[in-house]
Amino acid sequence: MVDVRILVVEDEEPLAEAIARGLRREGMAVDVAFNGDDGHEKASITRYDVVLLDRDLPGMSGDELCKEIVASGELTRVLMLTASGTVSDRVAGLSLGADDYLAKPFAFPELVARVRALGRRAIPAAPPLLTAGDVELDPARRTVRRAGAPVELTRKEFGVLEVLLAAKGAVVSSEELLERVWDENADPFTTTVRVTVMTLRKKLGEPGIIETVVGSGYRVPDAGAVKG
Repeated sequence: MVDVRILVVEDEEPLAEAIARGLRREGMAVDVAFNGDDGHEKASITRYDVVLLDRDLPGMSGDELCKEIVASGELTRVLMLTASGTVSDRVAGLSLGADDYLAKPFAFPELVARVRALGRRAIPAAPPLLTAGDVELDPARRTVRRAGAPVELTRKEFGVLEVLLAAKGAVVSSEELLERVWDENADPFTTTVRVTVMTLRKKLGEPGIIETVVGSGYRVPDAGAVKG
């Protein structure tokens, strides 16, 4: 799966898109909102690891959105972006519950480093191993084994398998896999999910553990969380 899931809330659309493109190149899943109201809606639906939040937004202000995110009790971390980098502004932003503060203009490598640092702090307690038959996935170590032998998967293949195993036998639609493993930038009509599942099946070998439920999605019937 992607390293971290990011929401960029920035009303300067060229800047927001540039940040999103750069973070996606770093292997992150990035959603974008150009005003506070859209940012609030997205943050209410999806749990993000990090929200990059401009303070001066149309609609709901960045300050108000920051307070809403903090009050939600989620592990989401907030990085405030602002054109003003005075001490008083940084103190004001941090007092709202923001975890970090970065003044514009900024160096992109520094932004990436700060996002990764915040992303590590947003990781919840290590989940249990996920299994199906002799397939074992370790979400914490990001490893997959079959009959004790390691299986090398791409980030997306790992993400798809993790979501399917975590569903414990329930059917997961292609749309949900796109949303969970990729991001909102993914084309809903793409064959990406089907191709990824196909390569995942080949790498896992026989007997196959992933079923296709025609018209609905995919499932791993024998999936269950074990070994805390």
